[in-house]
Amino acid sequence: MVAVALVGTLDTKGPEFAFLAARLRAAGAQVIVVDAGTGEPDGLTPDIAGDQVAAAAGTTRAELTAANDRGRAVTEMGRGAAILVADLVARGQAKGVLGAGGSGGSSIAAQVMAALPVGLPKLLVSTMASGDVSPYVGAKDVCIMYSVVDVAGINRISRLVLGNAAAAMAGMVRAQEQQAREQAAPDTDHDIDQKPLIAASMFGVTTPAVEAARAHLTELGYEVLIFHATGAGGRALEALAQARLVSGVLDLTTTELADDLVGGVLSAGPGRLTAAGAAGLPQVIAPGALDMVNFGPPATVPEKFQQRLFFEHNPTVTLMRTTTEEMAELGARIGRKAANAKGPTQVFWPDRGVSALDADGQPFRDQNADEACREALERELAVAGQALRRMDAHINDPAFATAMADRLHEMITSTNDHPGAD
Repeated sequence: MVAVALVGTLDTKGPEFAFLAARLRAAGAQVIVVDAGTGEPDGLTPDIAGDQVAAAAGTTRAELTAANDRGRAVTEMGRGAAILVADLVARGQAKGVLGAGGSGGSSIAAQVMAALPVGLPKLLVSTMASGDVSPYVGAKDVCIMYSVVDVAGINRISRLVLGNAAAAMAGMVRAQEQQAREQAAPDTDHDIDQKPLIAASMFGVTTPAVEAARAHLTELGYEVLIFHATGAGGRALEALAQARLVSGVLDLTTTELADDLVGGVLSAGPGRLTAAGAAGLPQVIAPGALDMVNFGPPATVPEKFQQRLFFEHNPTVTLMRTTTEEMAELGARIGRKAANAKGPTQVFWPDRGVSALDADGQPFRDQNADEACREALERELAVAGQALRRMDAHINDPAFATAMADRLHEMITSTNDHPGAD
């Protein structure tokens, strides 16, 4: 029978978690209740008590209560719960994690889920789910369900929502167990699981290039994981590279760096384009979609940018062309990141444009801005003795994508270490 780690603050939401535990058991799952509250549990006896959770974080519930600092309590109890649940998962005792709560409970559950591997079922019922959920999802495959009403009592609405959450979690862990049994069968075809993995970055305006590269890499025997360059996608790519779960990185779409520099809504943070280099993984890099910064609907664009060049990608996405100065800074940043890489690294440059909107005749075509980026990039690479590989092609030309794929394959096959292939 599969087990679910049920994580929550039992001092404030004991009855709600008792209901969840009962529904999970009724659906055929075992339950390991983890109390992340600083007070005494109400209505449900935990399997892992709050004192154990606090101790795992290097503190005590009494100390946190005396400090009367809710932010610190949430952080410490979340950290302790993350350590203990990760241990349960590592030992095969927990096959999924279910949490529920308001902002504090959601923050605790999010810390727990962030420490767990991709693929392990993670479900959070939250009052915060109808807004910006990026702090709770991060770079992991967290399922979020809006609670509709507050997680405060069992009523005709919460009964439905929490019941659905328990059923969903029980179903997910059962499906995982079934899949594990099928994979363990002697006649199971494991070929796809043995292929080395490639992480690739893509945006709508670089899709033709990445699709062509993926097709070629697939022919060469790789499995390609594509990450949408939306901030969260870039962070997920970085996390996989940091953990060395891939054999190489095809970072064709580095547009998130433009949002980080200028203040767009799809930044992956300043650490973007660093994990593969730090891990020594082979990587090929291109300036995909550096010509644009992302905002929401036109009305959401900050007033200071009103005189800039825009393109309405769709009703919810407004793109702003990067300036010559911004492109030069982006080129310098990419050059420095590539120069500092510990593993094989090659930067490619397409002379005929860096996105579908930067092709001849398209609204973002700006050769001067692109040249400023290329020149700054070349200067930084030259300091480290690296050369930029220029091609007389647009970024979406199949020849450009194939050349990047071939270079990455060459880098990977010239080394004996193939992370992600085991």
